Amino acid sequence: MKRRTFLSAAAASTAAVAASAFPKPALSQNRMNWRMVTTWPKNLPGLGTGAQDFADRVTKCSGGRLTVTLYASGEIVPAFESIDAVANGTVELGHGAPYYWKGKAPATQFLANFPFGLTAQEYNAWYYYGGGMQICDDIYRSQLGCKFLACGNTGAQHGGWSRKEIKSVDDYKGLKARIPGIPGEVLRKMGVTVVNLPGSEVASALASGAIDMVEWNNPYGEASMGFYRSAKYYLNPGWHEPATVLECFVNAKAWDGLPDDLKAIVEQCAAATNLTMLSEFQARSGPVLQSFLNDHGVIMNELSDDILTTIGNVCGEVISDLIQADKTSAKAFASMAKFRKNQMVYTATSDADFVRARALPFKFPG
Repeated sequence: MKRRTFLSAAAASTAAVAASAFPKPALSQNRMNWRMVTTWPKNLPGLGTGAQDFADRVTKCSGGRLTVTLYASGEIVPAFESIDAVANGTVELGHGAPYYWKGKAPATQFLANFPFGLTAQEYNAWYYYGGGMQICDDIYRSQLGCKFLACGNTGAQHGGWSRKEIKSVDDYKGLKARIPGIPGEVLRKMGVTVVNLPGSEVASALASGAIDMVEWNNPYGEASMGFYRSAKYYLNPGWHEPATVLECFVNAKAWDGLPDDLKAIVEQCAAATNLTMLSEFQARSGPVLQSFLNDHGVIMNELSDDILTTIGNVCGEVISDLIQADKTSAKAFASMAKFRKNQMVYTATSDADFVRARALPFKFPG
């Protein structure tokens, strides 16, 4: 989930040849067939299955007028070439994570969320009611040639898996880690060697010892990757990604050519997937976490306040550098940071205080 060198002329030619092996989009009797590429392995729990749910929803809700067929990472193009395949019209739409495209549009790494940023519900509130939808779409239109739709969310995450216990800031030095986006730049400044890997290669890299630490998403999404077999320390809290937003990106010309009712259907299906993916991660992660701790010997590695404060300060430096270097990033971050500031007291005195109260040792049935 990170930056890669994108399509060269030779790679573009290869992608075109690969794409030619699959059915071409068709328009017949007002029925369209669209192809959707993803950055996920086939049927990856949560992410891959969520993308498939979105494709199926659009097909069903449109009564077959717009049929969306999903192709997993590598079936038409490699994961990190998905945005180019959509932008140049090789396929009509894709599903991935915004920070994958930071090499082409630096602001996208903020749109996925940022360290110590917004909770899942806060992000949704910003996106739907705080001007976020327009900001995201403007960036994708102007810099990536695509329509942006929020289309999934992992919810709260833990801090990743480590072969080594993290007791102090110094313990990070010399580690090799797969961690994308802004968090990767933060750890790089703390002495970590950050490695770029697509999802299909992460588990094997951790198992072989090629990397010492990996970040993915949350217990449900990580169980199928088998990280617990290779690394026993489960870092907490997930300072790096309080909730990761997933995206549907649609070729701008293809989107503009849709009738208004089909646009509305696609938008509502994306919103539904945004809800159901988050709900599935929440529902399934609780039991999986218990299994990690009780059945697999996983150790919850709580990061101290000193570690988190140090990380937060480094994060502030990284973000300051990024927004000074890119005006679009500065605009996106300013909007999100203002919304974050306005929500902090409310969230702390509502959700956070309720969770604290719920954990008190009173007698309660169930």
